[in-house]
Amino acid sequence: MAADLLPLAGLALSPDALVAAVQLLCPAAQARPDCDRPAVKVTVGDWPELAGRLRAHADLLFDLLETHTAIDWPESGRIELVYLLTSLRRGHHLTVFVDIPRDDPVAPSVCAVWPVAQWQEREVYDLFGVRYADHPDLRRLFLDDDWQGFPLRKDYADAFMLDRPS
Repeated sequence: MAADLLPLAGLALSPDALVAAVQLLCPAAQARPDCDRPAVKVTVGDWPELAGRLRAHADLLFDLLETHTAIDWPESGRIELVYLLTSLRRGHHLTVFVDIPRDDPVAPSVCAVWPVAQWQEREVYDLFGVRYADHPDLRRLFLDDDWQGFPLRKDYADAFMLDRPS
């Protein structure tokens, strides 16, 4: 199995070795060299399995989902999900990017892999409108239940917003 080719357990991997290790687990993962830490981009279909493997693999052990957020890209019709992972035991970090369509923003939940994702996914749902399949309690976290729209989308507007400076 390709995963057996990863470096020796117990050592923090260099950024290039970490990206290569992720690519062994998910050959479709694309390196993102434009980031300040090791990063890959994966498809929404590959993400759930890869998330579980990133947490469980002995050489990786990504036991902490530091944060999860999103970036709205209306001009390209997508929302980019961003996951910052840390291995407390191995001492390495990884950023994972996953694109979903902006007009139907649905992503798989990773709550079963990292329980803290329950809160982080609720925040992204509340502010960006991303729906997470199989989330155990997907509802607004900060805003009232009857709030209209998603305030962190770039085209959001309401009567209480200040005008942008010219």
